[in-house]
Amino acid sequence: MTQTQTVTLADGGTLNLRIDGPEGAPWVVMSNSVMTELSIWERQIGALSNRYQLLRYDVRGHGASSLPTCPMDFDCYGADLLAILDTCGIERCTFVGLSMGVPTGLAAYAVAPERFEGFVAVDGVARSAPGREGFWAERRETARASGLASIATVTAERWMPGEPTDSPTLKALAAMVAATPVEGFATATHALQRYDYAAVVSRLTCRFLGIFGENDGAMPEAIRKQFGDLPGAAFAEIPGAGHVPNYQNPDAFNAVLGSFLDAAASEITKETF
Repeated sequence: MTQTQTVTLADGGTLNLRIDGPEGAPWVVMSNSVMTELSIWERQIGALSNRYQLLRYDVRGHGASSLPTCPMDFDCYGADLLAILDTCGIERCTFVGLSMGVPTGLAAYAVAPERFEGFVAVDGVARSAPGREGFWAERRETARASGLASIATVTAERWMPGEPTDSPTLKALAAMVAATPVEGFATATHALQRYDYAAVVSRLTCRFLGIFGENDGAMPEAIRKQFGDLPGAAFAEIPGAGHVPNYQNPDAFNAVLGSFLDAAASEITKETF
């Protein structure tokens, strides 16, 4: 079953979401990266929606969700996530965050840890690297002057290293980046340039999995360093992938995520009976 829904927020904004999977199955909620929308998770649907309810949504200012009407930080993005859970009647879920989805999920966890059965961080971290203000300021200025199309191809190539230039997958990602509303991107960059949820990581008590692309620069080391002290934390490297491993190597990604979800579901069943 596939269901499209719009969530109306307290400030009048709206969030676009899609749900796939059988009613009554465990919930998996997926949050996208900057410059992408909910279709970034399309390659997980066929592999997992037979046994899980998969909810994916466009973060504020991306895809079919409304543009922010005020400055946003990750506390705001986290509040949007909790509004989705409330509206959809989701008491508990496994959360899967891609890139900026990670601090989004951590911000929500800080407010309502009881809503999280598991936390999966995909090529994202709890604390921004030093000196990112200049990087994001330059990207903001370029986007406002020339649109996201001006950086779409180079962004897609950076996120999917090794992908042939004529790859339909690479071209589809570039098109997704180019279609991102400029002000939605600009707002997200203000949140991305400086954030720190390291203190929240120390309070994570749910199951944790860190997934990272083999070729995503310093990200694998950063994820292991920032989340490695969590009891029972598990990590998985996706071969041949960069910043969006769920999109670039979905078979390997789905096997890792599916095993984590299945093990968690089995453990919950044992605890119930």
